[in-house]
Amino acid sequence: MNNCASGYRTRIPDYVHRLAVRFSSAADNHAFSHSLLLPRTSFALRPNITETEGRLRVRTCTGLYRWQSKNIERPEFILHDGPPYANGDLHMGHAMNKILKDIINRFNVSRGWRVKYIPGWDCHGLPIENKALSEIGADLTALPPLAIRRAAHKTALREIDTQREQFKRLGIMADWSTESTYRTIDHSYQMRQLRIFRNMVENGLIYRRYRPVHFSPSSRSALAEAELVYKDDHVSHSVFVSFELQSKLENLRSLGASDSRAIQLLVWTTTPWTLTANMAIAVHPDLVYAVLRRTADDKLPLIIVAKERIESLDSILGAVDIVAEISGSELVGASYAPVFAPLCPSLLPLKIIPASYVGAESGTGLVHCAPAHGAEDYNTFRELGLLDKKDVICHVGDAGEFTSDVVETLGERGKALIGKCVLDSGSREVVEILRDIGALVKIQRIKHRYPYDWRTSKPIIMTSTSQWFANLDDIKADALIALEGISFFPPISRGRLTSFIQLRSEWCISRQRVWGVPIPALHHIPTDKAVLDSPTLEYILAVLDERGIEHWWEGPVEDFVPPSMCEEGVAVEAVWRKGTDTMDVWFDSGTAWSMLHQRDDGLPRADVCLEGSDQHRGWFQSQLLTAVASAPPDQRRRCPYGTLITHGMVLDQTGKKMSKSLGNVTSPMTVINGGPDLKKEPAYGADVLRYWIGTVDYWNDTYLGPVVLAQAAEGVRKLRNTARFILGNIGNVESRAQMESVSRSEMGLAERYIMHELYVLEQNAFEGYSQYNFAKVVASLNNFVNITLSSFYFDISKDTLYANSLDSLKRRQVVTVLEQILTTMNFVMAPIVPHLAEEIHEAFNETQSSVFMTQWKSVGPEWYDPRTNEEMKMLLRLRTAVLAGLEEARADKKIKSSLEAEVELLTLDLESPCTFTDLLQREEGFLKTLFITSDATLIDEGSLGTTSPPWVFLSTMPIPSCDSDLTIRIRPAQLEKCPRCWTFTRLPSKALCPRCISMVKLG
Repeated sequence: MNNCASGYRTRIPDYVHRLAVRFSSAADNHAFSHSLLLPRTSFALRPNITETEGRLRVRTCTGLYRWQSKNIERPEFILHDGPPYANGDLHMGHAMNKILKDIINRFNVSRGWRVKYIPGWDCHGLPIENKALSEIGADLTALPPLAIRRAAHKTALREIDTQREQFKRLGIMADWSTESTYRTIDHSYQMRQLRIFRNMVENGLIYRRYRPVHFSPSSRSALAEAELVYKDDHVSHSVFVSFELQSKLENLRSLGASDSRAIQLLVWTTTPWTLTANMAIAVHPDLVYAVLRRTADDKLPLIIVAKERIESLDSILGAVDIVAEISGSELVGASYAPVFAPLCPSLLPLKIIPASYVGAESGTGLVHCAPAHGAEDYNTFRELGLLDKKDVICHVGDAGEFTSDVVETLGERGKALIGKCVLDSGSREVVEILRDIGALVKIQRIKHRYPYDWRTSKPIIMTSTSQWFANLDDIKADALIALEGISFFPPISRGRLTSFIQLRSEWCISRQRVWGVPIPALHHIPTDKAVLDSPTLEYILAVLDERGIEHWWEGPVEDFVPPSMCEEGVAVEAVWRKGTDTMDVWFDSGTAWSMLHQRDDGLPRADVCLEGSDQHRGWFQSQLLTAVASAPPDQRRRCPYGTLITHGMVLDQTGKKMSKSLGNVTSPMTVINGGPDLKKEPAYGADVLRYWIGTVDYWNDTYLGPVVLAQAAEGVRKLRNTARFILGNIGNVESRAQMESVSRSEMGLAERYIMHELYVLEQNAFEGYSQYNFAKVVASLNNFVNITLSSFYFDISKDTLYANSLDSLKRRQVVTVLEQILTTMNFVMAPIVPHLAEEIHEAFNETQSSVFMTQWKSVGPEWYDPRTNEEMKMLLRLRTAVLAGLEEARADKKIKSSLEAEVELLTLDLESPCTFTDLLQREEGFLKTLFITSDATLIDEGSLGTTSPPWVFLSTMPIPSCDSDLTIRIRPAQLEKCPRCWTFTRLPSKALCPRCISMVKLG
């Protein structure tokens, strides 16, 4: 008999045909086929995926979620859904994320938990706003805010509907109705968010400051660190620029004749455009600086650089001599002329300042400082008490262009810069101006790491704007303590999130966009002062709760100004205006924890949050920070989640990032539905996609392509065919009800071994699911299906299943085991391939209920049997040796089928007891089943007889635990072939073998 999976449909009918032809003495050539218990089942070999998954989707997704959510007596398990961005079709990262969450949820339902899982969407932000503007063919500046918001709202709702339908196709168990999902544009959600913001204001953690921030000219908005991506191949044109030292330093008098020569400070920068905002040059107080004379021309000014940088600057300065040395601390306080002083003589001298961040690893050891365009420069100025908002020089506008203020620094020549983008044409123009005034020493093209806007994929700049910030310095210690009690998977991800939080001191939460939740601040027009305090917010939030968030844009300012702030006889709009900033979208999604149920400690908390590794910089952080920052000071050390799980990215099969431009994108909907050419892109259905995700180490980046998908499809096919073989052999519900099951004490060694292996499989599954290691579950399941069942147990059981009577003990043993295998195997696979599991459950139980509504009845610990396992392992090693001998006989064309052979095992009289020989003697009757031969016997050397068989193949194997070998003899079967069961056990005088005679009553 052949392996079940490979020939279930084709070989059995062929077997029946040949049996009837060969046995010509029977009165009815079909009598034997009718007497065989051949597999019969309505369970399809190849289902119509679209029809089947579509039919089962309601049962195992929305219907199942609603059913389990009503079982209030169950304990609750909360998996909090991080909202995907409502923009465009799903990509493979979405699929991995949602399917991993679904596997966790389904396992918990099957183990008796009541799962709370509310899918959500992140709806604000630039991409949706841009898409809406593109669709209506309008520019940002051409429409009023309300028109933009209405268009963006419409776009977001449409994108949500599209993604909702695609999520359903993935087989995600959830209530997908609008009222059972959450959206960051819902009124109730936005009001919760604003109240959290108010709590942070009350805690003194929100402030407004004019300081450098990451600014995206392409988005025309400030960005948080989490909204940046860094590209390693950014190209900049760096410049070496000279500044003339004006102070006469006492310690340089040793230069003698050179005292009258000009001395210049050499500075290197990769952002020439920031030189118009230069306010100081920084040196490290502990570095040694050298005054250099260029040997090529004695008339050239002397140059000051860090002594450690001289050698690396050889290509810039040429040959030089050191004429003096000076410490950085001695340079501090010296004055120098602004680089553009030749164009604008009214510019006042600037100072050299100390800065600990200056080093000798690159550049010249002197750093040009522009506090408007660098966080380190800004912080240094603050620490030195040099910072005042009015004093910070900034010439950059909202579109990343030079403003007319640049004329104050460059005079008439500055007019050529106005309106030019600082990242390209403006920067080039600055370089030309430097060249014209003789300040440009060298220009170099360099490739380096640079931040980009993650949404537009365009470079950003650092520039000063007036923004709202959340103070993280005051809460991050509490946040880090809160994380100590959180579980991380994989454990290494703890360090990643912790380090990101440790490195942050503030969070820029304001954005210059229309489409978002407003920061409801009032601005006092006469003083340009922003007012954002608890009483004002309380008043404004009451208005917004009653009239809707849109009223902030469409309502007059007087609706939001508390009466106590109005001046009698003065028009409100003449004194107050509404702020136009909106909140960072990470603040939007980060407050999603507020919708969760409160736990015993009073804090809403999820059992699990699962997102991609990029969310250590995003949602994982923003949830924790908003929860801690909005809590009363004595309750800040609590976290809104209990376990954080991280998955990696999905790459193509060569390890490259999926990109439309590269043409290597694999869409989840294409995997499920198929592509235009079904031969190249077959319709695999959701279960194949889910199975693939279940097989990978998802916490790392994973690879996906046609070969991987084909392998996953083969894996699902094997699961299906295994179930089909069992369903075809165990009968329907009625026939099984009439069959008497077999107890453990009545089972043979093989059945006890299989039940032991089934117990181990289930325990591995419990461990894998509980530890979120689904690859361990699938690996254990595949090994059981492909090795334990298909390659072994199914193979040795077919003869019993097909040829024995229904009520025979041996057949009942096998069927009892097969029923338990199917039940347990289906529970194990159900969270990963729910549609297949529902099909199997439907066919097995002849029911329309879900497999997840059935209690998972575990294999009892009594089936854990190490002794049986060890004994079967010894016999399986013997089986391997016997099969090798049979293959040798087949290769020599002595046999075609192993049933044409018999096996003789020559045992020796051993001086001491041998467990293995005792086992062989006890299980002698089982050996022919184990080898799938017509007979297998134990003999001693004296019983061989004098008659030699026509052929014999000899081999040996060491006897386990004994210093002796076992001889294996493969010889031809001595009896005739039975036309009913094909075993060579028929006496020449009989039509059938003894077993078959009793079955067909032909005595």
